[in-house]
Amino acid sequence: MIQNVASDVQAFSSNVFLVTGEINALIDAGANFDVVSQIQEHTEQIDRLYLTHTHVDHVKNIPSVRDAFDVETWGYDTTHDIVDHAIQDEESIPIGDERYISLHTPGHKPDHLCFYAANIGICFAGDLIFANGSFGRTDLEGGNRKTLIQSIDRIAGTVTDNLTAIYSGHGPAITTDPKENIDMAAQAARM
Repeated sequence: MIQNVASDVQAFSSNVFLVTGEINALIDAGANFDVVSQIQEHTEQIDRLYLTHTHVDHVKNIPSVRDAFDVETWGYDTTHDIVDHAIQDEESIPIGDERYISLHTPGHKPDHLCFYAANIGICFAGDLIFANGSFGRTDLEGGNRKTLIQSIDRIAGTVTDNLTAIYSGHGPAITTDPKENIDMAAQAARM
């Protein structure tokens, strides 16, 4: 089961996805709200904390999640002090009851990852692609529009026709025509 435990948060934060199953995983930790109590409404245990990237709105709550659940953090850039374990490009990682492929997708930030499970048609896109063809900012440190376009194109070329949902770092999940939203984001980023 996938739940956005930050869905009602009004503070500056990313979405925070709790995926329960064989491996209870948190995708991003968010910022500026009591994420621990939100998680505890659904589970007593977190096995993995995965990061799409290390912008503050995605990671500020990590200390409280670590303290409450004694969990380590997986991300792309182990030189960052909050990343305990590296995730390589195209590595298979357990989330819930499925295996996801990690895709290194820089452009918004150099350490950006997406997680994709082709067999169930789900992609966690972080701040790469948003609903209605929107895409991640490239005006922050480490951002690069050309690289972002290449990353969006990579996702477009990787996902299959059975893609049913894209869970983005901000805003609603994309559950209607997710492949079309990827194409729209690629077009918009090129403008």
